[in-house]
Amino acid sequence: MKKLPAAFYERNDVLSIARELLGKLLVTRFEGQVTSGLIVETEAYNGVVDKASHAFNGRRTNRTEVMYKAGGIAYVYLCYGIHHLFNVVTNAHGTPHAVLIRGIEPVQGIELMLERMGKTKFNHSVGKGPGNVSRALGIRTIHTGYSLMGDELFVAEDGFLLKQSQIVASPRIGVDYAGEDASLHYRFYLKDNPFVSGKKNQNLES
Repeated sequence: MKKLPAAFYERNDVLSIARELLGKLLVTRFEGQVTSGLIVETEAYNGVVDKASHAFNGRRTNRTEVMYKAGGIAYVYLCYGIHHLFNVVTNAHGTPHAVLIRGIEPVQGIELMLERMGKTKFNHSVGKGPGNVSRALGIRTIHTGYSLMGDELFVAEDGFLLKQSQIVASPRIGVDYAGEDASLHYRFYLKDNPFVSGKKNQNLES
């Protein structure tokens, strides 16, 4: 398993990064406990020109300031006051691109994931949807700003290769407020993977 280098995140094409994160491993090592999952679903957010982005039109707040840092750090925010959503910050310093991790297929530490989620049996809800990604992996808003070059929270590759035919692009989910930008095909997922979120009509081949 090889940790992705900073150069992977610092590129200027957020769509390529979102697509290439599929098949990589999202790993947490908190208090000596390791959990990981294969990334099966992502969404790209294209900064100041993207109406769905928290940084649209150059908006800057205490919460979103981390998005303007150089790529390779975590941006974790609270959605509906409940869900901790994990994003990978990309591009160079000053350009607020990010990729939301929407789904993982659990690989390591499944028993710990079940404990974190209050479950007794494993099913496809473990890691399905961005809120469940963070619950399963123990990621919370306190981890925003963490370097993905560190040992507690990172993305790695293990030699697993995807075929392009396995990757589907579609409109993002839950961004109707973004007007015409809601229909952009900025969501990427692995075809037929049971850990991909969304309704059936949202998971059609592009």
